[in-house]
Formats: sequence, C-alpha cells, structure tokens
Amino acid sequence: MKTFSKIAFVALLIMALAVIVAACSGAQPAEKPADTEAPAQQPAATEAPKAEEPKLIKAAWVYVGPIGDGGWTYAHDQGRLYVEKNVPNVETTYIESVPEGADAERVIRDLAQKGYDVIFTTSFGYMDATETVAAEFPDTVFIHISGYKKNDTNFDNLFGRMYQMKYLAGVAAAMRSENGKIGYVAPFPIPEVIRHINMTAKGARSVNPDAEVQVVWINTWFDPPTEREAAETLLNAGNDVIVTGADTPGPVQAASEAGKWGMAYDSANACDNAGDGCIGVPHWNWGPAYAEIIEEVRNGAFKPKGRWPGVDEGIVDFKFGPAATDEIKAKVTELKQAMIDGKFNPASGPIYAQSGCLALEEGQALTDEQLLSMKWFFQGVNGEIPDAEPPCQ
Repeated sequence: MKTFSKIAFVALLIMALAVIVAACSGAQPAEKPADTEAPAQQPAATEAPKAEEPKLIKAAWVYVGPIGDGGWTYAHDQGRLYVEKNVPNVETTYIESVPEGADAERVIRDLAQKGYDVIFTTSFGYMDATETVAAEFPDTVFIHISGYKKNDTNFDNLFGRMYQMKYLAGVAAAMRSENGKIGYVAPFPIPEVIRHINMTAKGARSVNPDAEVQVVWINTWFDPPTEREAAETLLNAGNDVIVTGADTPGPVQAASEAGKWGMAYDSANACDNAGDGCIGVPHWNWGPAYAEIIEEVRNGAFKPKGRWPGVDEGIVDFKFGPAATDEIKAKVTELKQAMIDGKFNPASGPIYAQSGCLALEEGQALTDEQLLSMKWFFQGVNGEIPDAEPPCQ
C-alpha cells in the first residue's frame, strides 16, 4: 500500500506539473466561431446633419405682350418656367401686356416695393424705366433685356447675339426663294432690329448676290392684325419669303396661306402653327441665363457686366420648319457649327453700305459697339431708317 501510494503520489505530481506548464506556455486556444464572439462596441448612432436650404429668391418678370403670343413673350415665359423647374427655392411671378413708358415704370416700382430680389424687364422700351427704379432700390437687382444701359451695382442688361441666327435665316430664305425677293416685317427702327435686318440680307446675299430684303416698318412689337397686314403687303409686292421680327407667327401664316414661305422668330415652337411654308425659326433659350443670374444674386456674386452671349453659349439657336429642304438643313447646320467653333463670324467684312460704299474691309469685323448702335442698312436692303447714320457715302 505504501508502495502504491507513493507511485500514485508521484503520478499526481507529474500531472499537476503538466497542467502548470501548459498554463504558462502561452499556447492559444482554438479560434472561436465568428457567431460566438462578443460584438465590438459601436459608437452611439447620430443623425447626419441636414443640408441647409438655399436662401429663397423672389424673381419677377415684366412682359410687353401676352404669354400666349407664340413668340417673344412666350419664349421669355418658357425661361421663367425653366427657372421654376431647375432652380431650388425660388418664387416667381410675372405681369404680362405692360405698355412701354409710364405704365412700365409703375409696374416695375410696385414689384420692387413688394420685395422681389431680382426683376427682369423684357422689352427695349422698358430700359429707361428700369434704370429709374433701379436707382431707387439699391438692394434689388434689375435686368433689362435687349438694351445697353447698366450701372455698377444693381442694374444690368442681357441679350443674345441673335444676329448670328438672323444670318442663317437669310441663308435659308435665299435658298428657298425662287426670285431672290425677301420681305421683312420690322417692328421699330432701333439698332436691335436694324442689325437683324442687315444680317438677314448679308446671309441671303451669300447665297444669291442679287437677293434683296424689302422692309416694312409696323412700329409695334405685338399687333397680330398689323403684322399680317404688313406680310400681305410684302407678298403683294412680289416677295416670296417673309421674315418677321415681330412677336407672333402671323406673317408666316399669311405666307403659308399664299403658297409662299416664311421665317418665324423668337420661340422654338413658332413654326408649329405657322403652316407648311415655315422654313425655320431663329429662337431664344432664356432659361439658363435667367438661372445663372438668380444664383449669382443668391450667392452675393452678382455684378453688372453687360451680358451678350451667342450661339456658343446656347442662348440663341435655329430650328427647322416643314419647308426646310435637306440642302437648307445641311448648309445652315454647317454654318452654325462654324460659329460655335469660332471659325466663322457673320459680322466680318467685307460689308457694303446700302449706298454701295465699302463700310468694312475684308479681314475686319464689326465691334460690339458698332453692332449695338447700328443706324444704317447694308447693301441689299430696300428700306429707309429715320435719322440714319451711314458709315460711308
């Protein structure tokens, strides 16, 4: 028994020593299954900070005609609707059919008093009224369309180089015409309208050197009966293409009804109800320019600079109508792309004045100042300008 006890004692001692050695050896236990591990402690959940809503901007438009005119005012209102759709936190309003003069000044002032942050006045005859009210409300931004006046703080002008598209209109008109006689329904004898007539004639003469553009002044922007009457007068005089610079597609409708052709203006949709004789339409895309100005106002970055972008910035464009042939589409598309690429400038020489004298030599180009103050007709225009200022004799 003593012997067995001694042996048992030794055995137990050896086993105890083995347990101690194993505990001290640093051996690692088998890896636990992933689903038995204690989860790592997670930080307390916090809500992501909400993006701050941009400052509300209130924008107003003053229109010379009704928004349903299918032309000038319709195009501006499409720009306003573009703003509503694409600019965050903006409130818009408009007042249509506001006569130029004292009524315009009253309407513009009333909008400023109501706290609108930016006011767009969309007719040439609103320029002086806008300038007057802008001086009274230095914290409001005023943008006048088509004029040339501005100040250093809160009053700017915006237009586009529509003369580029009017050149294309002249090209298309001459390509469609059978006799080279093109009539032009012209609103007022102001530089804007004069340069558009001139570029129509220059474009036409690039196709047919004998083409002529006959002008009838109507002294109104929006008067559907007068616009149609002028078109009918031009058609009766033998013009087989009618180009309009007024606000409705009426003159083009008259040309279509007479079995002739017409060139609409202002709105990309102007050919839709102008008949099968509509060749195309030089039109405006006001929305992006309006949106840019509104964001400048919101961010405190607005500064008057005189804004006159061209086809390369998309504010002006040309859309074909049902009377545009494949040849017209190819030629106009080629020329438009050349303008976008900076390879062709329709305001480049040589340019001859109505009298036939050389007004601009080849290799030169009319300056913006010359274009914006133009009071003379190019060769190929049949018409008169009150108080014309010809550049040469």
